[in-house]
Amino acid sequence: MAVPGSFRRQPANRGLVSHCTHHHIVVFLLTFFSYSLLHASRKTFSNVKVSISSQWTPSCLNSTAPELRPYELWNSSHLFPNAEEATLFLGTLDTIFLFSYAVGLFVSGIVGDRLNLRWVLSFGMCSSALVVFSFGTLTEWLHFYNKWFYCCLWVVNGLLQSTGWPCVVAVMGNWFGKAGRGFVFGLWSACASVGNILGAFLASCVLKYGYEYAFLVTASVQFAGGVIVFFGLLTSPKEVGLPELGADEDEVSVEEDANRPLMGSDDVDDDDRNYSIQATDNDNEPKAIGFFQACCLPGVVLYSLAYACLKLVNYSFFFWLPFYLSNNFGWKEAEADQLSIWYDVGGIVGGTIQGLISDVLQKRAPVLAVSLLFAVGSLLGYSRSPNSKPINAVIMAITGFFIGGPSNMISSAISADLGRQDLVKGSSEALATVTGIVDGTGSIGAAVGQYLVSLIQENLGWMWVFYFFILMTSSTILFISPLIVREISLLLHERRLRMLAE
Repeated sequence: MAVPGSFRRQPANRGLVSHCTHHHIVVFLLTFFSYSLLHASRKTFSNVKVSISSQWTPSCLNSTAPELRPYELWNSSHLFPNAEEATLFLGTLDTIFLFSYAVGLFVSGIVGDRLNLRWVLSFGMCSSALVVFSFGTLTEWLHFYNKWFYCCLWVVNGLLQSTGWPCVVAVMGNWFGKAGRGFVFGLWSACASVGNILGAFLASCVLKYGYEYAFLVTASVQFAGGVIVFFGLLTSPKEVGLPELGADEDEVSVEEDANRPLMGSDDVDDDDRNYSIQATDNDNEPKAIGFFQACCLPGVVLYSLAYACLKLVNYSFFFWLPFYLSNNFGWKEAEADQLSIWYDVGGIVGGTIQGLISDVLQKRAPVLAVSLLFAVGSLLGYSRSPNSKPINAVIMAITGFFIGGPSNMISSAISADLGRQDLVKGSSEALATVTGIVDGTGSIGAAVGQYLVSLIQENLGWMWVFYFFILMTSSTILFISPLIVREISLLLHERRLRMLAE
């Protein structure tokens, strides 16, 4: 008895290796580091919160200042009377950034499917770098402190940075098909964690000179990266005369199965071919899919809601981990910045390994479910971490493995799967739009979460913050539970078919 084509197991990396050229490597590296630089500039803000808070409030170290000049003059150059109010405003800035980032993602996905992805990405990187420079460096050099000005700059920064993720995922989706997508995208999605590490490293190196130099360095590097992307990035294989995804899949049946969209319907015929969202079909330019059409694609809403809960937790670690380590354990800010890197290391390893496992199973949701269940336990363990840097680093890395890994999968490989479904096959451009919807919804959840974290911490303490994280992680599992049940049923069905075929 022959096993149906949709259930045949093929080595997923075979199709990938046979099509890999030096252009694929260049695209991988350019998109990887372009988003890493965007994340590095975000990480800088979270890494220097203690220094900013000190600068924005009167300090006991400046006890001689009132003797040298009137108290009113001294106090007027600072935004807040105490560190608590400054911390609350920093949390508000995180919320403002994420809300504008979320709105921008919905728009940037649609724009990316209609304009040149390279132009949109390069513009976002260079413009955001200028805003970050103005926010952290220029205002400090001019001694200009104004809450409304900071808020406006951070709104603009969120809108500009939102151009990054939909564009890089769409470009990667054009160059890399279903073959090994879980592993390739799992490895590639480490770009955010690498950006966090890079941002933490750069900030800790120059923080002793003043927090404004941390913003200066990361903004300069990001601007240079935007220029390189503009002149060097290829958005699709057709720009160098290579065949689009699916164009040569008649050659080998193995490649046909390996490149089949993961999110396709169950009754797909064996002779269906893969397709490229950004590619042309029959010499006709595909029509870009509408926003509401993309929302109606199977799995988009469920994964978007699940990602809203998960990104809330992941970004809370991103924004607040260095501050938590300094505030809760009394460690120096530079030491806390360096220690927070281990969370991102865990996320890199987790995303890669879990993506590889999902390739082998050809199912994503069950892998996510198992990882998130372990994430609940790791969060509980980390909330009780002792005042020991080695132990804290180990538990932090484990937590990053089980939280950062699933977060990377949903935002990259699963978004690419969702944007390549049979309902939009060969006729619509959807990848950037779907990615914008998933990541935009996730950013809304993350935005609400940053305000709630600061509120819960101020009134109830850090332990209740971790209980809140556990609740959100459990909600993630709840939202994707229909997909988990469906994919586990398919796995059991495949196993029965293979047993019958033997």
